[in-house]
Amino acid sequence: MEEEKMNLRLDMDVQKLKTEKLRKGKNKAERDLNCLKTDYKRLRCSMKAAGLGKTSEQWCQEIQKKKIKYRNRNSVMELRASLDKTEQMKRRVEELEMALQSCEMRIELLEAS
Repeated sequence: MEEEKMNLRLDMDVQKLKTEKLRKGKNKAERDLNCLKTDYKRLRCSMKAAGLGKTSEQWCQEIQKKKIKYRNRNSVMELRASLDKTEQMKRRVEELEMALQSCEMRIELLEAS
């Protein structure tokens, strides 16, 4: 009977140790899971900040916006170039008009003398 009690106590102690070991393993697994969740959230935030993780539709929209912006910038540059050319032509016309007036004055002087 004493031997049985001792065996039962030993079995109980073994079961307690196994239970404690399992509890510690479970706690460690939960900590690891929480760390993984935190790392995953950080990774998603980093991907979002870097522009990764977008759907193909979002990428297409972003590309379209960039194309429109690029076209608008090119249009503005072409418009500026056109305005510069127009200004140059105006100055050239003014120079030619002045030269023409000068020639007309010379002709009048020559005709008068």
